[in-house]
Amino acid sequence: MATPSSIELPSHASVVVVGGGIMGCSTLYHLAKLGVTDAVLVERNELTSGTTWHSAAQVRALRHSQNLTRMIQYSVDLYAQLEAETGQSVGWIQKGSLSLATTPDRLTHIRRQASLAQLFGVRAQAISTADALERWPLMRADDVLGAVWSPDDGRVSPSDVCAALVKAAKALGARVFEHTAVTGVHTTSGRIRGLETDRGTLRCDAVALCAGLWSRELARMADSHAPLLACEHFYLLTKPVDGITGNMPTLSDHDNHLYIRDDSGGLLVGCFEPHARALDPTRLSGEVGFELLQEDWEHFEPMMVNALNRLPPLEHAEVKLLLNGPESFTPDGSFMLGETAETRGLFLGCGMNSVGIASGGGAGMHLAHCIVNGHTAYDLADTDARRFDPTFDSLEHLMARAPEVLGTHYDIAYPGTQFRTARGIQTLPAHDHHRADRAHFGQTGHWERPLFFGKQAEPRLRFTRPDWFARVAREVDAAHTRAAVFDASCFGKIDISGTDAAQVVARLCSGAVTRPPGSLSYNLMLNAGGTIELDLTVHRLTTDHYRLLVGTQVTRKAVALARDAAVGRDVQVRDVTHEHALFSLSGPQAIALARQLGATTVPGLGYFKFAPDTLAGRPVTLARLSYVGEAGVEISCAEADAVAVYSALRDAGAAPAGLFAQTAMRIEKGFCAVGHELDSDTIPAEVGLGFACRASGGYLGAEAVAAAGTVATRLRTLVFDNDHAVPIGHEPVVHGDRIIGQTTSAGFGHRINAPIALALMRADSGDPDRVDVDIAGERFPARVLTHAAFDPDGHRLREYNTP
Repeated sequence: MATPSSIELPSHASVVVVGGGIMGCSTLYHLAKLGVTDAVLVERNELTSGTTWHSAAQVRALRHSQNLTRMIQYSVDLYAQLEAETGQSVGWIQKGSLSLATTPDRLTHIRRQASLAQLFGVRAQAISTADALERWPLMRADDVLGAVWSPDDGRVSPSDVCAALVKAAKALGARVFEHTAVTGVHTTSGRIRGLETDRGTLRCDAVALCAGLWSRELARMADSHAPLLACEHFYLLTKPVDGITGNMPTLSDHDNHLYIRDDSGGLLVGCFEPHARALDPTRLSGEVGFELLQEDWEHFEPMMVNALNRLPPLEHAEVKLLLNGPESFTPDGSFMLGETAETRGLFLGCGMNSVGIASGGGAGMHLAHCIVNGHTAYDLADTDARRFDPTFDSLEHLMARAPEVLGTHYDIAYPGTQFRTARGIQTLPAHDHHRADRAHFGQTGHWERPLFFGKQAEPRLRFTRPDWFARVAREVDAAHTRAAVFDASCFGKIDISGTDAAQVVARLCSGAVTRPPGSLSYNLMLNAGGTIELDLTVHRLTTDHYRLLVGTQVTRKAVALARDAAVGRDVQVRDVTHEHALFSLSGPQAIALARQLGATTVPGLGYFKFAPDTLAGRPVTLARLSYVGEAGVEISCAEADAVAVYSALRDAGAAPAGLFAQTAMRIEKGFCAVGHELDSDTIPAEVGLGFACRASGGYLGAEAVAAAGTVATRLRTLVFDNDHAVPIGHEPVVHGDRIIGQTTSAGFGHRINAPIALALMRADSGDPDRVDVDIAGERFPARVLTHAAFDPDGHRLREYNTP
C-alpha cells in the first residue's frame, strides 16, 4: 500500500489550499461543494498540526457585526450537519455560554451585546447573578453584577471537525497531501502560476493560503503581504474536579481576562492576558507541528490568581498541563480573507486571532466563494485581505502590536478605543501643527489623524457622554459660524491616465464621469451584483486623466479594483496618495478666507467644479464640495507645499477640526460612509444613492441595478427626544414590539442640539414617524426623518455657487 509521501502530486490543480488546519480543511470542503473537484490541499506536517489541534474550540455566535455573527451561525449549522453527511463525529457539545459582568461598564457592554443578539437573531438574554450562579454553581459570585446567557453556543473537537471536512471533500474528488512543504511560489506578471514543493512543482490557477502562523512567510514568496504574528497563548488543564458532572456552559469572566469550561471532568482555564508575549519567528522551528511551547508558570501566575478568585475549587485541583501554544494575531484583531492586493490568484484565509474554530466553517465557505465567484457570499469588509498597508507587515510593528491585540481581546468596546502600539507609522504633512494644537490622534489605516483638538489629558473612555464632547462642539461651531479646516491628506488618491482612461473609469464608476475637465462627481464602485464596494469622488483633470479620491481604509482595495478594470486597456493606474495633501475648508467665512490668501477662482467656482489657483503663494487646486454640509472648498496641493498652505489657513483664522466633528456633521447631513451605511450587501437605492447610478449603464453592476426590484431597507435619520441618550451605532430600532432596523452611524448633532443617528430600516415596516432605539436594554424614543436633520435642501452648501 502506498504511503502518503509516496503518492505523486498531480501536475495541475485549479486551486491549491496550503495548510491543513480548520481554515484549510473548510476551504477545501467548500471548494469541492462549489464544483472545484480537482482542488488539492498540501500540508507541511499533518492535518490539524500547528494551531488547530490545541484550540479551546469554543463556538460563540455573537460578534460585533451582523455578518460576522451570521458567519459563525453558519459554522454552527455546518458542524451540526457534518456528522450526518460523513458519519464522522465532530464532538459538538451545545451547552451555551455565560458572560459575567463585575463592573458597571462591563454590564453595559454585555447588555449591549444582548440587544445586538436580538437584532442579529441570536438567542441571548440578560440574567441575574442568582441565575448565573445556578448555571455555574462552582463559581464565586459575590462581585458579579449581572450576566448574559447564550444557550446556543457550544464547542467541538477540532481534529474531528477537520477529519469530517476532509472526508466529505475527498468524496467529491478533492485530494490531500500531508508532509508536503511549499518551498516557492511561481508568478507571472503579478499572477499565481504554481507552487514549488519539496515533492515537485504543482501548477495551479489560484492558491488559498491558510497556513496559520506560516502565512506571512509564504505570502512574501509571492511578493504579497499577510501581516500577522504568533503570540504565546495559555490555558490550564486540570484533572477531574469535584462538582463537575457532565458538560457545563462556557464561563466568560472577561473583566478578569478569563474563559473557563469543563474538560473531561476537570477544568480548562484560558486567558487573554494584558501583558502577552509575541513570538519572534526565529524562535519557531520550521518543523513545528504538534509540539507546544515551554510552560511558564511565572507568566501565567496573575491569571491563575484571577482564576482562583473566580473558582475556589481550583485551589485543590491537580494540574494536568499548562498549555502554551502559538496563536496568530493581526494588527487590528480581525482575520484576513480574500484576494491579496499585490498578487492575482493569491487568496488569504489566515490570522484567525483565536477564533479559528468558531469562524472556520463560515470563513472557509466565504473564501471558497471568493475564489470561485470573485467575492464573499455577503459583506465581510472587516476581514478584507487588502485593508492593511504593507508598512504593517514590518516585524517591528507586528512584534509590538500582536501582544496588544491578544491582551485587548476581551476589552470593553468603548467608542473612541485606539491601539497604543505600532503608532506613528505614517503622519500627515501638517502633523507638527496638529501636535501644537494639542490634537488627540487616532490611527486610520496606518495614518495618524486628528480626532479632536485642544486635548488636556488622555480621555477616559466610557459609554456616557464622552470627554471630548465640548471640544467637538467648539469645532463644529467654528465650521458652522466661521471657518474650520479639516486635514484629509490621508484620503486615497488614485490617478488613471491614458487613451482608454475614460472607458476604464466609466466601467469602474457608476455615476457621471464624462463631464468636461474641471468637473468632479460623486460616484460609487459596485460589484457585479450591483451592491456597493466603496464610494468616491472623481475629478476629471484632462480628457485622458482622472483622479479618484477614496476613503483612507479602502485605498488599496480601490487601487486593486482599478487595476482589474484596466487589464488590456491603454491606461496607467497610480496610487499618488503620498504626493498630494488635501484640506477641507468649511464655514460661512471659508470663501472670504481663501480670497484673503490669494485665491481668485472663488466664489465664482461652481458647485462640484474645481480649478487651479494660488493660496499663500503656493499652487493649489480648489474644489467646491463639502462633506460636512457647510459652504467651502477642498484644497489640494503638492505634499511639499502642505505645511505652508496649512499654516496660512491657520494664521488667517481657520480653526482646526478633527474626525469626530466631521463625523457628527456628516450624520446631521445624512451623508453615508463606507463600513457604516455602505457595504457590499447594500444596493444604491436602499441608501438614497440611486442618483449616483447613470441611466445609460455600462458600469460594473449596471445590469443588477436595473433589475433590482423594491428595496428591502431604507436609510432614515433618527433624532432623539432625550438629550442624554448616547447612541454609538449598531443599536436595534424598535417599533412597538418589533425590531425594524438598526442604527449605522450615531453621535450628537451639535447644530441641531440633539443626539442623532442614521438607521437602515426595513422597507416593510410602514415607515413610522416615531421609533425607539434600544441602547443597552433601555429604550430611547426618536423622531424619524426622511431627509437630513440639518439643512435638508443644501442651501448652505451652495450659497456661494455661481452658475
